[in-house]
Amino acid sequence: MKIAYFDCYSGISGDMVLGALVDAGCDLGMIEAELRRLPLSGWNISAQKVNRLGLAATHVLVKYAENHHHRSLTTIVELIQRAKLSPRVSERATQIFRRLGEAEARVHNVAIDKVHFHEVGAVDAIIDIVGAAVGFELLGIEQFFGSSLNVGAGRVSTQHGMLPVPAPATADLLRGAPSYSTGIPRELVTPTGAAIITTMAATFGPQPRMTTQSIGYGAGTADLSEQANVLRLLVGEGVSREAADAPGDTIAVLEANLDDMSPQIYGYFAQCAFEAGALDVFSTAVLMKKNRPGQLITVLCIPGLAEEMIALLFRETTTLGVRRSNVQGIALHREIIDVETSFGTVRMKVGRLDGRVLNAAPEYEDCRAIAASRGVPLKEVLAEATAQFQKNAAVVKIHAD
Repeated sequence: MKIAYFDCYSGISGDMVLGALVDAGCDLGMIEAELRRLPLSGWNISAQKVNRLGLAATHVLVKYAENHHHRSLTTIVELIQRAKLSPRVSERATQIFRRLGEAEARVHNVAIDKVHFHEVGAVDAIIDIVGAAVGFELLGIEQFFGSSLNVGAGRVSTQHGMLPVPAPATADLLRGAPSYSTGIPRELVTPTGAAIITTMAATFGPQPRMTTQSIGYGAGTADLSEQANVLRLLVGEGVSREAADAPGDTIAVLEANLDDMSPQIYGYFAQCAFEAGALDVFSTAVLMKKNRPGQLITVLCIPGLAEEMIALLFRETTTLGVRRSNVQGIALHREIIDVETSFGTVRMKVGRLDGRVLNAAPEYEDCRAIAASRGVPLKEVLAEATAQFQKNAAVVKIHAD
């Protein structure tokens, strides 16, 4: 699956996203050709290589002649629909604007259909958002991830006067996403940038497992003295947990003993840990001091994620301490094989040693989905998938002999 990682160490804005996409290999002419479908006139778009504190980056500039900057969400959605863009481009652009509208509605305490976009209703903001959606489609990006966001500091001038950084709508959009400030007196995360990344990104945190294929640097308008004012975009193929957990890999083992935590909290913690990239999370019943029943929580992860997982343990559980050790993981060579059953196709997880199959198991989610849709017992789907795999494996062995 093609994935993208937004590295927002110097914030994010709409033009930075477009610049990063072009820098990563997306053809600006193809983006513009799709944008010309929009019923908007009097604008042009260009890109140029610039230097931001020693880093080469691409700056995309949208110029337009328009005095009318105020558009409602309904008007903008209609513009997108009239353009007859591809369904996914149209859907993504609409979702981004709708998220912007919801944030503005909360900030100003008005109904969403009463919201009138000011800066983000201008032609350049529409071009930035729709252009980003087009670029994502042209690069074939299916899933998005983001880093913590450096929001900047100080105040910013808006249609509503001088406002603190991050601006109210930006702050609302970033709820639930990790953000921080290094004190740079400038608005580093704009409402447009915040809307794009919080709409598209599945999770925020360290770079996910991926095979990077292209890297793009999108330049912001300002040339900061403190750091390169660029957005870095990494595009490549996602690496599955099975592929990443190769034989001989070093694995970090994190452990904590608890006797005062609700099982509900453990369930939530385990979900957060898996989403953050844990290889495995499990709980073992233990008998602690004073004969109190407790639980031993164990987290397995790659060493590079250990600090993040330790922080997650401290934040989401009641533990006062965590034990860490590194072990050498030994795993079978793994692959996924499709098996045809009378119920449908089921993926089998196969483990091999020196080419010989030692273990094979049906993918639970495939079997569960089939059982639910067909109204058959789950155990029957699991059994037939296993039987079909063994039958096919026996035929292959006979032919090989």
